[in-house]
Amino acid sequence: MKKVKLFLLFFVAAATFTACNNDDDERTATKPTATNIEIGTANNKRALIGRDFHFNADIVAGDKIADVQLKILPKKGETYTKDWKLELSWIEYKGAKNTNMHKHFNIPAEAPEGKFDFYFIVKDENGTELEIKEELTITDPANMPADPLIGRDMLSRNDDLIYYMETWVEPELIFKKNDLLTAHAQVSQIIGDGILYSVLIKKSLNYYPESIDNLDFKKVIVISKVEHKGLPPASKIATLQKINEVWGGQSITIGTEKEADGTAIAGDKAWQSGQYNWVVLYKNTTYNLSVYKSMSITINY
Repeated sequence: MKKVKLFLLFFVAAATFTACNNDDDERTATKPTATNIEIGTANNKRALIGRDFHFNADIVAGDKIADVQLKILPKKGETYTKDWKLELSWIEYKGAKNTNMHKHFNIPAEAPEGKFDFYFIVKDENGTELEIKEELTITDPANMPADPLIGRDMLSRNDDLIYYMETWVEPELIFKKNDLLTAHAQVSQIIGDGILYSVLIKKSLNYYPESIDNLDFKKVIVISKVEHKGLPPASKIATLQKINEVWGGQSITIGTEKEADGTAIAGDKAWQSGQYNWVVLYKNTTYNLSVYKSMSITINY
């Protein structure tokens, strides 16, 4: 009888201990975290109807990711021309401990203008959840004071045009040491102040900036930099500049030791054979609007 009582006492104590442990586990379960969040290009928290939308976040799970969601929902107190919401989920991150979430998707043409609640939600397999809420402004591009568009993009090798506006004269754009690379691009539909960069970046660096705010000048070879101030509506600028009364500023010799401003081309950005991206980035600083365009070239150094 004593043995039975002792067993029952042990069983109750063990069950109580297990329950307490479970409670402790629930209380101490680590929530997922997110850093480097960008809602819209350069984190401007803007979206344009019918246009590409950019989102980025570095996620670290408490245990493992169970689900990742983005929601754009009507904001309380706002009025809209129609009922609309957008909810997206990505199962590809399920089971990961940490990941970079970098997504592009179009804002549907039926989306109304206005201010919306933007939710970023990460659910963890340990039962915890991260929810980040921000305000997102959705606008019709026709109603924007500026709508930067990159166009008239062209590449020449030793003054021979080999690519222009989505037309490849040669199937692969190859440059050798001492070749003169001329990279031309234009940004239209701009106003006020802004800045344009044209750069080369090695693909081996696994570095893909989408805004000037994210440029790491230790990793990019600058071909052109153009700034503008106080432009009237519907203006345009190009990589072609007038320097000391001579047009230029959009060419670089493959293998040159310095950029146009005297910066040494060394370290991570030192010339090498391999695949590069030619990237054009523009930011309208007056209205915090950014655009970019990237295309691949090959350098045989």
